[in-house]
Amino acid sequence: MRFSEIIGPAQIILDLKATDRWAAIEELVNQLVAQKRIQESRREAVIQAVKNREKTMSTGIGFGIAIPHTSTDAIEKVTAILACSSKGISFDALDNQPVRLVLLFLVPTGQYQQHLKTLASISRFLNDRQFREKAEQVKTSDELYELILKRETS
Repeated sequence: MRFSEIIGPAQIILDLKATDRWAAIEELVNQLVAQKRIQESRREAVIQAVKNREKTMSTGIGFGIAIPHTSTDAIEKVTAILACSSKGISFDALDNQPVRLVLLFLVPTGQYQQHLKTLASISRFLNDRQFREKAEQVKTSDELYELILKRETS
């Protein structure tokens, strides 16, 4: 699965308001609800599922990156949202540094292989230092999406 298949300009937020991981999770899930990618009635269940996963071990992997994720029966296909924070977010990251890129993704319950493939695809992108640096400099969601497309073809 290509990264561009699970994310588009509408799922990119360049001005994340949250200052901690719990608020970031809520803000991102709320955005997916607003985009009708998650039903309003399932919002709290999804937030709780992501927070429960986060409580087992922070998904702040270092280098200013966090990848909160979980499996849920609230969706039918892989759903993701990417956000940038200019201030940085306290995410209890492995390197204790603030997080500037947060990619939340959800996988339908029981799709373990898809979960692993999605995580691997996302990690390849976010572990690329040049991609991260360019992502932090874009001015629009469309620019960041174009950067994703360009990275996939290089």
